[in-house]
Amino acid sequence: MIRSFVFSEGKLVGQDLEREALRLVRADKGLLLWVDLEEPTEDEIKFVLEGVFQFHPLAIEDCVAPTSLPKVEDYEDYLFIVTHGVDFTRTEKFNTTELDFFLGKDYIVTFHTTPMRSVSVLMDRFTKAAGVGPRGPDRIAHTLIDLLVDNYSPVIDELRAELEELEEHVLGRESVHQNLVNELLHVRGDFTSLRTIVRPQRDVIERLARGDSKMIRPKLLPYFRDLRDNLARLEDTAAGYHERLMMAFDIYLNKAAFEANEGIKFLTAITAVTIPIMIIGTWYGMNFEDMPELKHGYAWALGSTVVTTILMVIYLKRKKWF
Repeated sequence: MIRSFVFSEGKLVGQDLEREALRLVRADKGLLLWVDLEEPTEDEIKFVLEGVFQFHPLAIEDCVAPTSLPKVEDYEDYLFIVTHGVDFTRTEKFNTTELDFFLGKDYIVTFHTTPMRSVSVLMDRFTKAAGVGPRGPDRIAHTLIDLLVDNYSPVIDELRAELEELEEHVLGRESVHQNLVNELLHVRGDFTSLRTIVRPQRDVIERLARGDSKMIRPKLLPYFRDLRDNLARLEDTAAGYHERLMMAFDIYLNKAAFEANEGIKFLTAITAVTIPIMIIGTWYGMNFEDMPELKHGYAWALGSTVVTTILMVIYLKRKKWF
């Protein structure tokens, strides 16, 4: 699906243009054009990326093929930017969605294969707001990335809630179980994925905030620096939660080892209690030619067994093996 918005002097003057009208607006240097490709067909990709804007084939290839890392590339006349949005649901857990930008002097093209909350929110703002709209494509790019970053906070909050729940189970008195291991590993994978996205995305914003590209106007540099700082805080928060998770995992392993040792100690105690019975039973089970105590054999064996067993139990209790 192709969505388009045309701005003139900060005002929305047109949207969802026909294909031929899109070509005409692209040729008019006095207008600001935003084209959004959502779940596009091959024909739409070819028409917009190759026909209307004539982007570099390598940029188009990187746009169409999913990539796991954010990045920014300067093609002189435009910037190609790869960002990632995140989402967290109880059913699908941690999800990421790629959002690509082609940022020029008087246009911006966005590309995503699934609907994105940040894009739809910004579109609603433009269609419903009666105030001043964007006067440059860098403003649209900043707002979209800002909305992406804002969506990171609920994800971190959900992961923090899961972490606290796991910590309660680990520190609780109930015995450890295999499901807890799977949950720990799953949450650790979510935190690792989040940090893998946030860290390079911060580097991308850092490059934009330095003003190295002529596509970012100087007056917008403080806004991109603010985005960079927000991403740095998110990364530090995610790193702190990850350390807490690893501590919980270490506690779990120690607790599991302690429970295993307790089980071994109990079995050892049971073995120790049966030692007198085995010794006396084995001794009186032998064939002797002359053994005076055989006259009172059963009573002697039973008494010796009971006394030595009681003494062994008392000794083990003092050692706190029971």
